[in-house]
Amino acid sequence: MAEVLVEARTCPVTGLRVVKHAENLIKVNAVFAVLALLFGTIGAILIALTRWEAIHLLPTDLFYRMLTFHGMNMLVFWIVFFEGAGLVFASTIVLNARQVAPKLGYLAVILMILGFLLTNFIILTGDVNETAVMFTAYVPLKAHPLFYLGYILFAVGALIMCILFFLNVYNAKREGTYEGPVPLFTYGIAAAAVIAVFTLVHGALALGSAFLWSLGIIEVVDASLYRLLFWGFGHPAQQINLAAMVSVWYLLSYFTVGGVTPSEKVSRTAFLLYVLFINAGSAHHLLVDPGFGAPWKIFNTSYVIYMAVLASLIHCFAIPASAEIGQRKRGFNKGLFTWLIKAPWSNPAFSAFFISLVIFGFIGGASGVIMGVEQINMKLHNTLGVPGHFHGTVAAGTSLAFMGLAYYVVPLIFRREWLSKFWARIQPFLFGGGLFLMAVSMNTLGRLGIPRRVWETSALVVPYKELLQATLGIGAVVAFLGALVFILHTVLTIIFGKRVEGKPKFPEVVQVSNPDEKTSTPGTIVLAIIFFLYLAIMYTINWYWLSRVWEVR
Repeated sequence: MAEVLVEARTCPVTGLRVVKHAENLIKVNAVFAVLALLFGTIGAILIALTRWEAIHLLPTDLFYRMLTFHGMNMLVFWIVFFEGAGLVFASTIVLNARQVAPKLGYLAVILMILGFLLTNFIILTGDVNETAVMFTAYVPLKAHPLFYLGYILFAVGALIMCILFFLNVYNAKREGTYEGPVPLFTYGIAAAAVIAVFTLVHGALALGSAFLWSLGIIEVVDASLYRLLFWGFGHPAQQINLAAMVSVWYLLSYFTVGGVTPSEKVSRTAFLLYVLFINAGSAHHLLVDPGFGAPWKIFNTSYVIYMAVLASLIHCFAIPASAEIGQRKRGFNKGLFTWLIKAPWSNPAFSAFFISLVIFGFIGGASGVIMGVEQINMKLHNTLGVPGHFHGTVAAGTSLAFMGLAYYVVPLIFRREWLSKFWARIQPFLFGGGLFLMAVSMNTLGRLGIPRRVWETSALVVPYKELLQATLGIGAVVAFLGALVFILHTVLTIIFGKRVEGKPKFPEVVQVSNPDEKTSTPGTIVLAIIFFLYLAIMYTINWYWLSRVWEVR
């Protein structure tokens, strides 16, 4: 332990010990996360300008190649690299602890980097028939063996990172580096790590069999079984994001306004409900598959998934309530919404956090609950409403939340002051506003019957199609600019930013003086009622639209 202490520094803001090996792992994961975000963003703008038929930018083969490129970099590499940094941060710095087995940590990162580079290389240079298989790579589509190998290497590295997270937490408890239960942020990341182990095992089964099939070692892979195993990986991978994102929301509420969680026990219970029930949501990808019976589909998308929805509703109240409590303790306690109006919107971490929360709840979360209903899913499956849903969750929700955390990671871990407060402040509004337009347009086009993953839809005539496609394209351009601002600003700050001496000047870390004092949250109660009414109205409207598919006269 003494040798480790020599290779550590004390964070001037939190007072916690930052061990060299943990800091290095966080930095490497963060750098490759930003690189993957850049790749995914390039793919995104090219796809969006092709979907906008007035422009229709890419030819067919390049469009499908970019779909694979975009999906892998955004849904897998950008998110998981950043979560890798989060696993290290939550299990070492937050717990004032050391990194167990640092060499194994470096091995994990090397495997992830190799997988990232190999997969992107083969997608961009391989035969389009073997690389344009998209994120799902459904059998009988056969990808190039190196595609599967890169996927597997990355997954193995991520699994090792999860194992190291648990070892770090166990070792911190054994060495007594913190008192009481683990902090809520670490608890939430632990829930994400548990889901990740389940997820990565399923990924190994699905992609491992496809890899052997691509090499000719096995003759056939059952398409129905592959889809079942893949969605035991593909959908829970996004539930890892959900648990990590919610954890980041709690942390950003604490950092930005001195947020105080109304009841940590209730919030921890909600994370436990995620671990027990959230993976049942995977079934909504299989609701049109004939190989699975109606009882299995109904059970997974109703009785079980309701418990996961309950967990999200708990967080839906607890997180804005924590921000309201923090604001009211700071003196913004007049009326229902003074705490929100007077919130530090000029702090990019707060604006990213709250915009992420709103878009995720009203667009991503609401559409996900509705899409998980078997009957409604029959109408929305494989329409543009599906990417509309996850552009409200993974893109606007998870990505924007992670960007918000990055505004603290750069000065606290990389020890660099941000070059421009102006660009930092407008970036969350650009990225969030653009994705809002994209997600709303996609969801609407999907409900009108426009399919996903289709290069040409000019033969389909639906109301307001041209207007909605233009809105999608404009939103994509704005979101692209927001992502590009974040990427360039981050890279330039790390290279040229002024070295932090003492506490970083921007953004501010807020602490309240009386966190244990009871405070009411009337504003959040009103916001929760508005959200419940919105969810009920949208649920009813979707059932009405379904009833109009086959009219009885």
